[in-house]
Amino acid sequence: MGVEREDWTRIGLRVGPADRAEAEAGVRAAYWQAGLPAPRAVVWCASPLTATAAALLLTGGAAQVFADGLGPEAERVFEAARSALAAQGVRAPGADECVSVREAVRTAPWEAARGRRQVALGQAAWSEQWTATAGELWPRLHGLAQRIRDAVVDALAGPEDAARPAAQAHGRAAARLALLDAVLGQHDAAWLAALAEDPLLDGLAAVARSAGWWWPYADVVLLTERPVLLRQDEAGRLHSGDGAALAYGDGFALHAWCGMPVPGSLFERLGSVTPEEIREQPNAELRRVMLEHYGYDRYLAESGAQPVHRDESGVLWRIELERDEPVVMVEVVNATPEPDGTHRVCWLRVPPTTGTAREGVAWTFGLPAQAYQPLRQT
Repeated sequence: MGVEREDWTRIGLRVGPADRAEAEAGVRAAYWQAGLPAPRAVVWCASPLTATAAALLLTGGAAQVFADGLGPEAERVFEAARSALAAQGVRAPGADECVSVREAVRTAPWEAARGRRQVALGQAAWSEQWTATAGELWPRLHGLAQRIRDAVVDALAGPEDAARPAAQAHGRAAARLALLDAVLGQHDAAWLAALAEDPLLDGLAAVARSAGWWWPYADVVLLTERPVLLRQDEAGRLHSGDGAALAYGDGFALHAWCGMPVPGSLFERLGSVTPEEIREQPNAELRRVMLEHYGYDRYLAESGAQPVHRDESGVLWRIELERDEPVVMVEVVNATPEPDGTHRVCWLRVPPTTGTAREGVAWTFGLPAQAYQPLRQT
């Protein structure tokens, strides 16, 4: 199980060009296993964004998105989707093309395979197998897929705007409905890790090994390439401090810092941001991103912060932030000298309620101040 889990983890996080021949063979197998004729046309799209636009064109949902007006970026995406459909002779909107067969191709086989495995193993053993094969990968890929869905909806129908919620509602709903038709391909790796040995899932597994998201319709299938870039932190969250954390070949990209969505425009100026800009940032979450990138120690040094307490453990610093909790840090000196004989200064962020340097250092060890009595520092 461990080897299989590692294999499906690699599949779920793989970047680079799809194996189009293998993916198309997997689609035909999935349709055959569902008792359906193979789709007449296979349309390749560079990303889930372009594929969702193509799905909206096929199903007629694009009219609801167009009703609210399109920005230049959304217009470019729909034009790319039209070109991809036209290249395979697919008209939009279509008649037969708009009938989703996801239920037959993906949902029914998955439910049947899960039921067979539960009966064969028993509920307790099935739960153990799920935990051993898919347990760690599921939240990682599920969260990634949700981030992609949200970004697609924002790109096509515009970010949620409190000033005009009614005007946006139909367009955003149409985009989300189109996304419900998608099979997640490589991002279905978690549940495939637990069930891929079931022969009735061979087609779905083949597509997942070879490509990204795909949309199965009665006469047309939309297939997407895998990402060209994926950056995550040790916790498996999207993370990059110098550009996109997830990117596709058509320019569709997600920016994030420690898992938090960040506008791409922010990274263009992080290198030149000032303490004043950080203080004036009205969004508390974005301010924290700016602070982490800028460096808490540098921010404290350059923003006029004053020490509020000193003792043998270090120096406690505090600076107030408008509409956010204050930044409180302990400045400590590493007891172990560097090769050149100097001692490195470290900064430890501690809770805003910390009153003394000793209390702050003790907190980093999970101890109250009175219990922190080191005999020797190393």
